[in-house]
Amino acid sequence: ELISSLRSKLQTLWEERELVLSEARECAERGEELEATVQGVCKPNEFERYMMFIGDLEKVVSLLLCLSSRLARVQNAMRRIDGNTDAEEKQSLNERHKLLSRQREDAKDLKENLDRRERVVSGILAKYLTDQQLQDYRRFVQVKTSLLIEQKDLEEQIKFFEEQLENLEKSIP
Repeated sequence: ELISSLRSKLQTLWEERELVLSEARECAERGEELEATVQGVCKPNEFERYMMFIGDLEKVVSLLLCLSSRLARVQNAMRRIDGNTDAEEKQSLNERHKLLSRQREDAKDLKENLDRRERVVSGILAKYLTDQQLQDYRRFVQVKTSLLIEQKDLEEQIKFFEEQLENLEKSIP
């Protein structure tokens, strides 16, 4: 019964992932249209700033999500530490926690820098685009970010349930 329930949950998550991937493809198409519009109206150096911002947006958000996910796994492992856990493993977990915490703080700094750059890019685009086009740009940035977050969350859930299912299947003779 539990195996059936896990398989059903996984099937639902896989379907959700397909929907999110479809939305991501649509978002990428809107991004390409927006890119063509921006390239058509901006100076080359302004267009370059726009392109660098859009490229860095995905990298920085993905980095933050990855580091947060890894940090959460280490914190969960630290919560499972008990009297039977050897000192070497405890130390390893503590060191990984410190390293990931520092890396996540650095990534947050990158995100703050990216947010400042977004304001600069918005200012540049405001000179050239109509109000509707500017709204489309802002919606594109927002949707792109939220889709990245949703994709990462679904991947984590799928991985978790696949591991649960695998462990359960191994435990049954």
